[in-house]
Amino acid sequence: MNAFELVDLSLHTEDLGRFRVPLREGTASAPVTLPEGTVINVGLTFRLGREIDGLTLEETRARDGTVVSTARTVLGGFRTGGPYEVRLPAERLPVGRAHCGEYEVTSRFTDGAGRELVTLRHRLRLVHQPAPDPGRDPAPAS
Repeated sequence: MNAFELVDLSLHTEDLGRFRVPLREGTASAPVTLPEGTVINVGLTFRLGREIDGLTLEETRARDGTVVSTARTVLGGFRTGGPYEVRLPAERLPVGRAHCGEYEVTSRFTDGAGRELVTLRHRLRLVHQPAPDPGRDPAPAS
């Protein structure tokens, strides 16, 4: 077993359910498509071949080759074994046509000493969510 084995990477949404991200090192696979403004939680499942202190996830989003955001989350220390399941705090995806399009997401896992354990790439496509049509969409119940 490797020092770090990512078993599952998923995007969890309240309204749309779970989107499993294909795990491929190197080139990104087909994009996960979500409406702008969707609230997501990143879910991770992993196993460890050795004890790791300071396990960290750094996620970088790039659009048209330009980095638009980087988030670094220290997941903590874990003993050998697993599987461990971690769900990151909720995040709202950007809203507005200017933010719609395809992003390449790089997920890089490191240990407390900064040694890279694994780097994965996947794509995320944000699509425009039209405003509700008052003539067609029912008003919320009071």
